[in-house]
Amino acid sequence: MRLIWEQLKRWRKPAQPQIAPEIDSRYCGLHDAVLSGWFNNSNGELHPGFAVGRQDIVVDFGCGAGGATQFCARQGARVIFIDSDESKISQIEQTLREAGNSNGQGLVHATLPLPLDEGCASRIIAQEVLEHVDAPEETLAELYRLGQPGALYLLSVPHQRSEHMQKDIAPAGHFAPPNHQHIFSEDAFAELVSRAGLEIISRHNFGFYWSFWMQLYWATQHAEGKPFSGATHDLIAPPYPALLSDWASVWQRLLQLPLGPEIKHRLDQLLPKSQIIVARKPSIGQ
Repeated sequence: MRLIWEQLKRWRKPAQPQIAPEIDSRYCGLHDAVLSGWFNNSNGELHPGFAVGRQDIVVDFGCGAGGATQFCARQGARVIFIDSDESKISQIEQTLREAGNSNGQGLVHATLPLPLDEGCASRIIAQEVLEHVDAPEETLAELYRLGQPGALYLLSVPHQRSEHMQKDIAPAGHFAPPNHQHIFSEDAFAELVSRAGLEIISRHNFGFYWSFWMQLYWATQHAEGKPFSGATHDLIAPPYPALLSDWASVWQRLLQLPLGPEIKHRLDQLLPKSQIIVARKPSIGQ
């Protein structure tokens, strides 16, 4: 009888809430990217249609935190990674050294032309760069110069739908130098690439997770009265507001459901963060 009474007392106690582990927004974003075909170690594709191997020389222009650089270096390619921020170049160099990888060469540079030989690279990467520069046409012309005949290009800019959605909630400085000076429609982006002399192989939309993440980020910054000054990507750093961790947790749980990847794919088309073009420099004689 005493045993039964003890059990009844335990059952009457309120259940302790189960606290889900906090999901890092960056980890969730990486998982989301992998589901879209990014960073595919099994076939060496940084992005679908953009394979990198030991035979390649890669120029990663505007390399940022270096995710693409590190992936390409792990595939055995020689990588020349370029950014105007010396601290980012130093951090990537340190990361490569710690991994025992000697395939990278960092270059701090902010003006054109770049101090590289014509036709020096078989793979050219410029992710989320063209919206920042004063003259996107001149920048693409310089990247065209660096490519060997037949070189592949992986180019991306923010998608217009995500940008226009942020227009009314992001600080005005987010759409001014050194941040986003240009908003490209899909047609304008494709025309820019074609006018540079490149042949478009494929086009992709990606990144609903990050598009909505940015809406939440601006909302939290506004609610907390945070000042905005300088480069957006330098201001967005962990620890992130709790709301963003909650969003990462919800998205991660969705991706684990059987229909999660299909829902993600549809939302990536509805409100993508980025529009991506894989292109080729024509071979000699074309």
